Amino acid sequence: MPRKGPVKKRQVEADPIYESTIVTKLTNQVMRAGKKETARKAVYGALEQAAKELGIEPPSVLTQAILNATPKQEVRSRRVGGATYQIPRPVRGERGQTLAIRWIVQAARSRTGKPMLNRLAEELKDAYNNEGGAVKKKEDIHKTAEANRAFAHFRW
Repeated sequence: MPRKGPVKKRQVEADPIYESTIVTKLTNQVMRAGKKETARKAVYGALEQAAKELGIEPPSVLTQAILNATPKQEVRSRRVGGATYQIPRPVRGERGQTLAIRWIVQAARSRTGKPMLNRLAEELKDAYNNEGGAVKKKEDIHKTAEANRAFAHFRW
């Protein structure tokens, strides 16, 4: 079946409490098996808990955590001749934000032994303070991009 052109971007509705699309995106990333209300409770609880412990407003905790976890560069595989090269590329804003949210949730999920609310709150606090799994993932990707700078001329 032939392609029909680029996929249209869907607009995400702002969440009811903070009127923020970023909170909605985080909720959607946390959500499993369509249980949005469960995900909302975890996200709102985590934001409140992290904000209380840091002594600032919940939306600013999330915004700063995402900024600290957002990568500036990434590597994409490209096949040239018989070899596959990791080519460093700059990350566009929307993709960077999406990656940061995804990494924060993955890092929170990898912490075990506590409810998701507490794990997410801890990961948000760590990302806010430039620590934790999501920020480590960003630094690893930056190192990989730096190591493969020699292949940047293969960019498409």
